[in-house]
Amino acid sequence: MRYPCHSCAADLEFDPKAGQLKCPYCGTEVSVPTENTARVIRENDLHAYLTPDAARLARLAENAVEVACESCGAVTEFTPPEVAGFCPFCAAKIVAQPIAADPLIAPEAVLPFAVPKKDAQVAVKKWLGSRWFAPSALKNMARQDGIAGVYLPHWTYDSQTQSRYRGERGEHYWETERYSETDQNGRIVWKERQVQKTRWYPASGTVARFFDDILVAATGSVSETRLRGLEPWDLNALVPYEPAYLSGFKAQRYQVDLGTGFERAKEIMSGVIHSDVCSDIGGDEQRVHSIQTAYSDETFKHILLPVWIAAYRFEGKIFQVLINARTGEVQGERPYSIWKIAALVLFIIAAIALFVWWQQGQGKPPV
Repeated sequence: MRYPCHSCAADLEFDPKAGQLKCPYCGTEVSVPTENTARVIRENDLHAYLTPDAARLARLAENAVEVACESCGAVTEFTPPEVAGFCPFCAAKIVAQPIAADPLIAPEAVLPFAVPKKDAQVAVKKWLGSRWFAPSALKNMARQDGIAGVYLPHWTYDSQTQSRYRGERGEHYWETERYSETDQNGRIVWKERQVQKTRWYPASGTVARFFDDILVAATGSVSETRLRGLEPWDLNALVPYEPAYLSGFKAQRYQVDLGTGFERAKEIMSGVIHSDVCSDIGGDEQRVHSIQTAYSDETFKHILLPVWIAAYRFEGKIFQVLINARTGEVQGERPYSIWKIAALVLFIIAAIALFVWWQQGQGKPPV
């Protein structure tokens, strides 16, 4: 869907600083349409959507197009006048022609961009400049004009859980232990000391917990570790999905399907459930032999989270710098300069040698 400027007829784009649509040419600002933003963000029944149904699928926008990167395989969607240009994930030039976007489980909510592009460019430049041992040519190789604003797909899951467990509770106690030592005169001397030991008792029971908004990334183009580093996300600021928020930005199709995402959510839940079980067992130590969890009232949301991505190539390798477009948090990858590291090692060796020489010249034994 296009949003023409009523002053100059150019296409409006979502402006992170203003929080509304803005003309990049004449500066006219227009509020985001309220047709969708006025509705309530819903939780969708998980099992109802696990079975494919064309009636539940939709495009991000009526005129959304998508393009696949031939280098890394990432599929991104955008709405005109935004163009494909370079792949935001690997910096390769997009040569494939965009095609009409396929339907997908439509986003339920979006977290709008709040960090302007200029601020993101400054953050990337500062981050690159602060990297010790980075090659000197890195700043020139990184394409600052190539920074791209991308909405990354995520799933959130809710579930009621009830877990039955079997294990053991360990309780500490102390015993006096005699041991021998050889004194300075070579004689064997007997002494006593307190030794901690543990008695184990069988334990079993049930724990329950409701999980709300377990966040699972649905992209495979960005390191999950890097994405975790961008947290926390202010999910309380989510707004109902409206295509206008994508104007001027790209959005990636989800690569992790709904069912696979829920299995990942279960892994996240299992860590919390394990802690709940240990707390329920009590004692000084715990052994957990088995946990059987039943899930109910499972719901989900498909949401889009905003990220600025600066992808660049250096000596044949791809590196990414990510910026949380809500908080400005920066996470990234960078190459290391072997020459700079070697120079530092040689400098330290030379400094030590110089110090030893000075100490000897002063008539003092080297430390």
